[in-house]
Amino acid sequence: MPAHPLKLMIVDDHPVVRDGLRGMFDHVTDIEVVAEASDGFEALAMARRARPDVVLMDLRMPGLDGVGAIERLHADHPEIKVIVLTTYDTDADVMRAMAAGVAGYLLKDAPREELHRAVRTAAAGGAVLAPSIASAIIGRPPTQEPSPREVEVLRLVARGAANKEIARTLLISETTVKTHLKHVFAKLGVDSRAAAVVVAMERGLL
Repeated sequence: MPAHPLKLMIVDDHPVVRDGLRGMFDHVTDIEVVAEASDGFEALAMARRARPDVVLMDLRMPGLDGVGAIERLHADHPEIKVIVLTTYDTDADVMRAMAAGVAGYLLKDAPREELHRAVRTAAAGGAVLAPSIASAIIGRPPTQEPSPREVEVLRLVARGAANKEIARTLLISETTVKTHLKHVFAKLGVDSRAAAVVVAMERGLL
């Protein structure tokens, strides 16, 4: 157990859903719900104050929706990991969320233990995808295998490293890191860092 519990924020426009999710973490000693928000704008304000490690984010909300909030959070607080938690698993919803830079995508019927595990995994820099979504992504045919250098970049992504840290570790520019990631996404047939890590692990690249 870590010295300090992981700080979790719940974002959903339905109070009953927020209460239910909070209850799922009531007796978990290593995760503490530190904030709740009912829309994207409130989520941004609460994130500034509460500084959560992980956010469980609904997609469809009034005002600023989940994807808009994720994009803003990613820009302002890149250290905060976001897991989408929604009832929607269409390709368009998944790809919009993945492109916004989420650490994972789960459906609201996920069991309590899966939610706990997802929060811990995301906080550690890992990727989390609902089985149905992972199957759809992994089922896409690859074009070609990533180069050894691209795999090095991907391995650091899997550890939760940001582009700046990857550039410093590999002694390359951030622009080169972005180029490598663009090539990796194309070769693996994915649209995000989280999906790239999942697919790479499934194919034994990491």
